[in-house]
Amino acid sequence: MASIDDCNIIELTKIGSDRGSLTYTESEISTPFDIKRVYYTYDIPTAAERGGHAHKAQHELVIAASGSFEVIIDDGKNKKTVFLNNPQKGLHIVPGIWRELKSFSTASVVLVMASDVFIDSDYIKNYKEFVHD
Repeated sequence: MASIDDCNIIELTKIGSDRGSLTYTESEISTPFDIKRVYYTYDIPTAAERGGHAHKAQHELVIAASGSFEVIIDDGKNKKTVFLNNPQKGLHIVPGIWRELKSFSTASVVLVMASDVFIDSDYIKNYKEFVHD
């Protein structure tokens, strides 16, 4: 059974210069899983809530590429709120953890790197089902 303590912040490599900054991650080196899919959400209304699901097998690295937001992680017994506002830091969410994203700042961009392609059957979308599994 996964625990919120299994989720952690990963500090990504940052290369800075007078021309700006570059941050990167590499599969199974700085990211603890093989990256198979990358997606991002944007134009998110400030009061919107995203997520509201768990994955059975998929790992995700969630990054505030721009702006800020809160990620509430929940293992069915314990909850924790993680504030993301730095594109150099990502939250590694392990399988079996419910997640909700909210409190978006203006122009937030949520960047997600996932360990697998989209597989609908990997999602648990009902919280009552999640708690009883």
